[in-house]
Amino acid sequence: MAEVTLKDVALASGCSIATVSRVLAGTRPVGAETARTVRAAAEALGYRPNHVARALRSRSTGTVGLVLPQITNPFFPSLVRELEHALHAADRAVLLADCDDDPVTEAARINALLARRVDALLLIPVDERRSREAVATAAARVPLVLLDRGCGPGVADSVAVDNVAGMALVLDHLAATGRRRPCFIGAAGTASAAAERRAAYEAGAAALDPGAPGRVALGDFSVEWGRAAVDRLWPSRPDAVVCANDLIAAGALQQLRQLGADVPGEVAVTGFDDIPLAGLADPALTTVRQPLAELAAEAARLLARNPAAGPPAARRAVRLAPELVVRASSAGPGTGAGEAS
Repeated sequence: MAEVTLKDVALASGCSIATVSRVLAGTRPVGAETARTVRAAAEALGYRPNHVARALRSRSTGTVGLVLPQITNPFFPSLVRELEHALHAADRAVLLADCDDDPVTEAARINALLARRVDALLLIPVDERRSREAVATAAARVPLVLLDRGCGPGVADSVAVDNVAGMALVLDHLAATGRRRPCFIGAAGTASAAAERRAAYEAGAAALDPGAPGRVALGDFSVEWGRAAVDRLWPSRPDAVVCANDLIAAGALQQLRQLGADVPGEVAVTGFDDIPLAGLADPALTTVRQPLAELAAEAARLLARNPAAGPPAARRAVRLAPELVVRASSAGPGTGAGEAS
């Protein structure tokens, strides 16, 4: 069957090709009756827009490149889903690239997406310092928004959860349930989310116990590291294990069970992100919920307003409020599991 063209729709609707193009592209206002006639003709004929031809005419591909550190982290697919919905609503498609937590691969993925003429980039940088050059170079070419992590001030627009506020929610909750000897399991390196959560813990935990900032173990955002870190920290007998993400917390819960520890009677465990795994853990995990839909919507808004090569002073850094989800892994005497902001 031959492809239905704008000319075919024009003949069927009795309108000019220019009018049909304006209606279907939504580029200029057209009378309501004319628009209904054109759309009815297009639907009856089974017209489908030719995005390649449109891109050649407009020099816009309608695509956004999305570069992730590692798709195997369950937090990222949940975020990708919300981003796809937000961008689809703006009539934009997503091209996804995974860089396996390697800044060299990350730079190559960014260049590959730019070579495919994406209109914009969304990026969760691998490392605040080592990703900075590639991000700054790309931000000078196309609108670019950083998600969840940053690359330092003035490099690009960014949107992330308020990690400091999230850690404060955790520590306040632990104090309210009588915990006084916390420890922290986090990720090493200079990824901004890891660094911010670690610094916020060290600053806030000192109010519970002056020795708490010294009970810190740093590795990576994985279940395996959560298990290994518990073996390191358990001899100091903490009464709370604060984890930088839910994967670490899942590993910590597993290892504490192997060691015969009573969670939460003897030791509480908390995470960060509220991935689906958190509610399925045993006991269910208290964690900080990230507002994924808001993150995605704000990223789409920033892309829409963000010209490439704008002045660094005009860059925006948006921080969104987190929510503490209290579950059984941190319940104290006389408390129940539920949700608290």
